[in-house]
Amino acid sequence: MTMSSHIQELRRKHQTLSERVEEAQRAPGTDDLVIADLKKQKLRLKEEIERLSQS
Repeated sequence: MTMSSHIQELRRKHQTLSERVEEAQRAPGTDDLVIADLKKQKLRLKEEIERLSQS
């Protein structure tokens, strides 16, 4: 896997997590801890994408 394809895959995962966060926030009764965990995963991916993009 090339670096650019790896970054593209990370971006796709980041987008998927964004959609899951939005869905969870709209759904009544969704546990705040679940939303916080999704946001943390999303942030980790964003940081990894930025780190790899600068290399």
